[in-house]
Amino acid sequence: MSEQLNVEDLLDELYDMVEKAWSLPLSRGRAVLDGEEVKQILDEIRDCLPQEIRQAKAICADRAQIINDAKHEAETIIRVAEERARTMVNQDEIVRQAQQKANELLAQAQAKHREMRKASNDYIDDLMKRTDDALSANLAELRKARQNIKASQRSGQT
Repeated sequence: MSEQLNVEDLLDELYDMVEKAWSLPLSRGRAVLDGEEVKQILDEIRDCLPQEIRQAKAICADRAQIINDAKHEAETIIRVAEERARTMVNQDEIVRQAQQKANELLAQAQAKHREMRKASNDYIDDLMKRTDDALSANLAELRKARQNIKASQRSGQT
């Protein structure tokens, strides 16, 4: 195979191979498969799985980067608010207004940080769930294909 396929495509190939296989008479659905071709597809599946696992790890790393960026942005907003408050003239009304504005900016930064953290956690959780579901489905399909192959091998030996 010259092109790189993903696990789902490779599993589809296995299913197609089983569907197109020559059925043995009176064998209750057992079929003859090209063992070398099946092994080649299984080797490609084995090669693809680490790549998909690396992709899941990259998603986790992105999550950490998003959270880190949100934290830095919040710290920058807080620092700007504190600097503005320090540079204002020390008059009662101006100081009170500056303190109120700093508190509002701080509250906004903290709220934005919480919101961004929640959004990134939700996004990463969804991606990881979909990846987990896909990997679980692929693993279940792979196990089923292996069972079919083993069953066909047993039937071929008897």
